[in-house]
Amino acid sequence: MNFLRGVMGGQAAGPQPSGAETIHKLCDRVASSTLLEDRRDAVRALKSLSKKYRLEVGTQAMDHLVNILQTDRSDSEILGYALDTLYNILCNDEEEEQDAVTPISASGKPKNASSPDETAQKQSDDLGAQFTEQFVQDPEHVTLLLALLEEFDFHVRWPGVKLLTALLKNQGVQVQGIILVSPMGVSRLMDLLADSREVIRNDGLLLLQQLTKSNAAIQKIVAFESAFERLLDIITEEGSSDGGIVVEDCLLLLLNLLKNNSSNQNFFKEGSYIQRMKPWFEIGDDNSGWSAQKVTNLHLMLQLVRVMVSPVNSPGATSSCQKSMYQCGLLQQLCTILMATGVPADILTETINTVSEVIRGSQVNQDYFASVNAPSNPPRPAIVVLLMSMVNERQPFVLRCAVLYCFQCFLYKNQKGQGEIVATLLPSTIDANSISAGQLLCGGLFSADSLSNWCAAVALAHSLQDNLTQKEQLLRVQLATSLGKPPVSLLQQCTNILSQGDKIVRRGSKVQTRVGLLMLLCTWINNCPIAVTHFLHNQENVPFLTAQISENLGEDERLVQGLCALLLGICIYYNDNSLENYTKEKLKQLIEKRIGKENFVEKLGFITKHELYSRAAQKPQPVFPAPEQMLFDHEFTKLVKELEGVITKAVHKSNEEEKKEEEVKKTLEQHDNIVTQYKELIREQDSQIQELKEQVESMSSQNEQMQTTVSQQLAQIQQHKDQYNILKLKIGKESQSNGQVDVSQVNGLQTEELTQLREEVEELRKQHALFQTQLGDKDALISALRSETADSSAGGSDHTELLKELEALRNQVQAQSAEINQMQTERQELLRRAEAGSSDEVSGSGGSLEAGATAEVESRLAAQTAETEILKEAAKGLSESRAELEQQLAAATSTVAILQTEKAKLQTEVQESKKEQDDLLMLLADQDQKIHSLRLRLKNLGEPVDDEDDLDCRDQTDEEDYEEDDEKEEDKDEN
Repeated sequence: MNFLRGVMGGQAAGPQPSGAETIHKLCDRVASSTLLEDRRDAVRALKSLSKKYRLEVGTQAMDHLVNILQTDRSDSEILGYALDTLYNILCNDEEEEQDAVTPISASGKPKNASSPDETAQKQSDDLGAQFTEQFVQDPEHVTLLLALLEEFDFHVRWPGVKLLTALLKNQGVQVQGIILVSPMGVSRLMDLLADSREVIRNDGLLLLQQLTKSNAAIQKIVAFESAFERLLDIITEEGSSDGGIVVEDCLLLLLNLLKNNSSNQNFFKEGSYIQRMKPWFEIGDDNSGWSAQKVTNLHLMLQLVRVMVSPVNSPGATSSCQKSMYQCGLLQQLCTILMATGVPADILTETINTVSEVIRGSQVNQDYFASVNAPSNPPRPAIVVLLMSMVNERQPFVLRCAVLYCFQCFLYKNQKGQGEIVATLLPSTIDANSISAGQLLCGGLFSADSLSNWCAAVALAHSLQDNLTQKEQLLRVQLATSLGKPPVSLLQQCTNILSQGDKIVRRGSKVQTRVGLLMLLCTWINNCPIAVTHFLHNQENVPFLTAQISENLGEDERLVQGLCALLLGICIYYNDNSLENYTKEKLKQLIEKRIGKENFVEKLGFITKHELYSRAAQKPQPVFPAPEQMLFDHEFTKLVKELEGVITKAVHKSNEEEKKEEEVKKTLEQHDNIVTQYKELIREQDSQIQELKEQVESMSSQNEQMQTTVSQQLAQIQQHKDQYNILKLKIGKESQSNGQVDVSQVNGLQTEELTQLREEVEELRKQHALFQTQLGDKDALISALRSETADSSAGGSDHTELLKELEALRNQVQAQSAEINQMQTERQELLRRAEAGSSDEVSGSGGSLEAGATAEVESRLAAQTAETEILKEAAKGLSESRAELEQQLAAATSTVAILQTEKAKLQTEVQESKKEQDDLLMLLADQDQKIHSLRLRLKNLGEPVDDEDDLDCRDQTDEEDYEEDDEKEEDKDEN
């Protein structure tokens, strides 16, 4: 301890040790001390020296500090000192470094930093990177830090978070890889967001920001660890857009998780987190107090919305997010900010860009945006208000670019919106009392501001993009240039600005204006032969284009020459040869004589070689550092890429080749017509074949059903045969028996049989008429199928086979009818035998039966004979119909169902009787027990009681008496 006091602050005599020597002694102390208190004091001393002597402490003490983290896990204080020391060694924080090395003047203000200080800072950064690389060489060191983060003690957890953040800043990729393979590594870091101590939670946000940078795998793990839920809760708790720096950190982390990560974006949308973003943009009525932090927060929130609907995302994901934003009211809230007053310019600009991408390509969102009105008197559409800002040269450049992007997104794949914009330029829809979008675009197109010219030209070009109808409609637009002169078309006025030499041309001589007008003309006449004819009808246009292309001008003018070549090439490619002076062939001859084909192609190719062309082709949003560099539009770059090759081929082709191509096209057209006819014929045949197939399938299914019915009927017939055989044997046995047969039983059996036969015959009569009708319908269907079979070549064999199967089925039904007739004959014989047996028994009884009973038996037998004859006739009639089998199947099924029901009832009754018997036995047992107990009590009371044996004997005697009486009564009955 005296040694430490001497090192830290004591006044010792003699020469003082250097910093390196002191650090060396402290390291020895840490390594060799056995007492925890001594090691703790030594580590505390190293911490105090780690900022001033960063190199020496890092070089000598790093291994000892790591060893402390591994061995002294039980003491949180020494762990905190070790982590703080390692953080000071590895951290490249600029502010802390300045606090450590910046000299202070006498007044307390820092002295002016000089270039040597900047060199020292750079060296310090390199030093931190070197120590970080040395630390992470062993992955166990990072794993050790992750384990220490589980310690809840503030003095351990907070330094651990800061140290891990510094490691990620210096060696992000390597540390991310270690954390990714560490079990539960990301989960431990996510637990920091749930810490109740705000300083740890806030530093945990910074740690997760560094962790999730450019690592999609970690981003997915963090997202599925409920990061979205926790971050949105923190933003709400901190006050949303009115919150502080913590809200900003949460938004930055959300941007890391969602940007360029389609999986997380889909998870964010599916989790209904888009709906939770709407309250962020409720700015209220009083917009005067916009703090710098609120502006920053709202700017990040708008960026977060744009990430979800960015044009670089997949179209399906973007469309789904756009739909959700409209349904939850987020788009409406953004439009409210768009039209609000007092909103800062940068927030307004970013809001315009955000609304642009929310409505881009979504018809529903575009229609809603078209209906938004500004809160003015009278109300004006939001589109008109925005266009007024775009063509106003006093507005900021970035705001005008944002409005142009919004207008482009509104018209993207929106033919309805394109028609509405073009309609405001047509003579029949112009309203002199209000300002329309078309009027603003025309005003900007011909204004003195070249940027307004370019923006208006590009906006008009987007109104015509891929819309042939609007290109033709725009040809009707007439402009009044000056008093006393006839109006000219919009197309003519655009070409006049390019070609005439008056005051208008001096405005148009600016490269930006001319490029904008040429892009508009190229988009306008592309794939529109009528517009090409209107353009060529002006005799001055072609000479002007050839003169422009053939001149040798400066670097800036070469771009104009390339666009002129593109415009002339479109006039060749989409020329319908309706003008005799400017046919395709004559225009190509003019190029060959005045310009030269190779020179023309070279000028045309200069467009795609321009630097600004490549920049504009990267993304749809027009982002330019300066107004002068605003030359190309994103959609126009696609058009150039599409037309450059075809125009080059069209210029190089000779007249003979074109004629051959035209002949080939005509031949192909004829071939296409023939193919179309054959396709229609094939479609008709396919439809007919399909109908026949359906009919065949229907008949096949009917055949299968009939076969199934036949098989079931065969089984039923066999069952009836068995029943008849059993009945025959029973009656034969009864007639041959020596004993007397109870006539009542025979009569009862015949009566039951006759009743059943009557019911069957009545049922068969009712259904016979129905089956006759069905048989007639099926015969008609078979006749129709036969006629169709004779007419149709396809499917004939199938119909023939089906008819054969039906004939076979009829034969089978007839065979079954014969069997039924045979069974009826056997039944009649049985009844006759039963009648004969009954008459013998009646005569042999010797008058024991009365004459009335004999007459009744005879009448029953006669009725039975008549009923049998009726049944035979009915069976013969039904044997001619195929449907008899179906009826017998239904009857057999119902009989089985009835028998099963009766069987179930009998089983239920048996079970209930058994249960009642068991209950009775239980009651008897209880009664016997009670009687026994009562006897015992009577005996105890001295009363005379018979013994149980005597009672049993009496009961047995009584039972024998009862049995004798029963036998006597039976003998009397027999006599």
